[in-house]
Amino acid sequence: MAGPGGRFGPRGFLTEEEKQNMPHVTGALIKRILGYLKPYWLQFALVFITILLSSVVGLLPSIITGRIVDEALIGRNMKLLIELLLMALGTLAVSQVVTVLSGYISAWISHRIIFDMKNQMYDHLQHMPHAFFTSEKQGDIITRMNSDIGGVSSVISGTLTSIVSNLATVITTLVALFTMSWKLAFVGILVIPLLILPTRSVGRTRWKLLTDSQAKNDEMNQLINETLSVSGSLLVKLFTREQREYERFVNVNEEVTQLALKEERSGRWFRVVMGMFTQIGPLLIYFAGGLFIIRGMDTALTVGTVTATVALINRLYRPVESLLNIQVDFTRSLALFSRIFDYFDRDVVIKSPENGKTPPVEGADIRFDHVRFGYEAEKEILKDIDFTVPASRMYAIVGPSGSGKSTIINLIPRLYDVWGGRVTIGGVDVRDMDLTYLRGQIGMVTQDTYLFNGTIRENLLYAKENATDEELMAACRAASIHDFIMAQPDGYNTMVGNRGLKLSGGEKQRLSIARVILKDPKILILDEATSALDSISESAIQDALVPLMAGRTSIVIAHRLSTILAADEILVLSDGVIKERGTHEELLALDGVYQDLYETQFKLVLDMEMEKHQQEYERA
Repeated sequence: MAGPGGRFGPRGFLTEEEKQNMPHVTGALIKRILGYLKPYWLQFALVFITILLSSVVGLLPSIITGRIVDEALIGRNMKLLIELLLMALGTLAVSQVVTVLSGYISAWISHRIIFDMKNQMYDHLQHMPHAFFTSEKQGDIITRMNSDIGGVSSVISGTLTSIVSNLATVITTLVALFTMSWKLAFVGILVIPLLILPTRSVGRTRWKLLTDSQAKNDEMNQLINETLSVSGSLLVKLFTREQREYERFVNVNEEVTQLALKEERSGRWFRVVMGMFTQIGPLLIYFAGGLFIIRGMDTALTVGTVTATVALINRLYRPVESLLNIQVDFTRSLALFSRIFDYFDRDVVIKSPENGKTPPVEGADIRFDHVRFGYEAEKEILKDIDFTVPASRMYAIVGPSGSGKSTIINLIPRLYDVWGGRVTIGGVDVRDMDLTYLRGQIGMVTQDTYLFNGTIRENLLYAKENATDEELMAACRAASIHDFIMAQPDGYNTMVGNRGLKLSGGEKQRLSIARVILKDPKILILDEATSALDSISESAIQDALVPLMAGRTSIVIAHRLSTILAADEILVLSDGVIKERGTHEELLALDGVYQDLYETQFKLVLDMEMEKHQQEYERA
């Protein structure tokens, strides 16, 4: 499991968060966990056999030590001494080899289980609805995929095998101790509380220091993340706060350092005390053994037996301490699986129906039949939306921010499903269509353009894996991005950076449009696709979109008047309802919502562009 200061606290202690969120242990949960172990039961059996063998073999060096003292040293037998030493060396070697073998097998099992679980989790998350990714934190998703599933390795190769190994060590050691001398065995066992009580007492103090230290480390990491990020560092520079942020960092760093030193001092003294306690057991055994031998209280007891008992009792203390923390390890292991299962149990509510329909989409109408929808159960966003986009026509949707424009278009590729009513293409409900087929027929360019951290070529090929260079270039020419690409030293092999940060907003948007052109969809959806472009680039894109829209059913969300004027019909959305519909002139004549939008948004943009063109004309 994670170490101190991480997700979990140190061994033997549960954090307050862990105590509050302790998983409910049920037979179903245990059975579900064992389901991941079942395919590897043969390997597990081999691990347990090797652990038991290692525990038995591990006893032999201590037992042989007793013979060395009694038979070789006291008996002054050099030949026997050498034989026993070689035998002890051999058993040590065998024990180490068996331990390595056991560790390798358990590691192999744990990594195979992680492989299986990550594949299952990735596949499951790929099919989760879009709403899952808008509500769940990205960091939490990555934590479940990496940290939580990765922690399974510690459960398998650490917690599980440790419990078995410690049990085997304790049982075999106790059998050996009581077989040799039950009196000395009792003396050795009486020392165990002296080890456990200080460990738990000092451990709580160290845990408090570690918790405080982690809190301060989190504060320091937050400060670093905020002030040394691209946006954060820019803000610091613009407001000339470099010295102030430096002083904040120094103060936090000083507190982190002082806490670390306190924890280190506590740890050193703890190790000194524990070192003393671990020697008390052997000293008591030597005292008791000497007393029994010197006063003749146990005539069968020998010096070799006392020596072997000391060696074995030292072998007993650590496993006993570890077994006392089984509850903590078990709780943390179950909590780990519970978090993983929490994701697995999230329903894939939007999925392809069995024998989903694949009707022809080209030349088909898109119909919103009295559609209702909301993101939250008690908040309806779309209310009785009813309209039809005729085949091969282009409709524009306009409206104030937050009116539900993007929500409408997200219902077509089933990023969300309607609450009421239905969305149909060619008369077929999109919920009855094969999901992969449906989305394959739709080309969508969103306002928030996303590019993968790769080359321009790789981002384009995401739309069509087998596209030729000629097809790539034709699509980029149509999107007015080809000349820019060819001006780069690496051309189409230019890296775009994380989320396309090496490109401007307009360049990213044109590349996104080129990607959709390459896909050659039957239905085209543009969500303010030209919002990040200047007037010249927009004009070039509009020219490219005209032939792209020809013969395709298209829906466009736009704030640009030039885009709206090209629409066959304009739908005016406000408060989740279509308030008005018609052409530009018809809507202006109504003197309603569209008129207000025209005066506050569209006309302002148009006037600015006209003024810019006039200035360019005068300079020319």
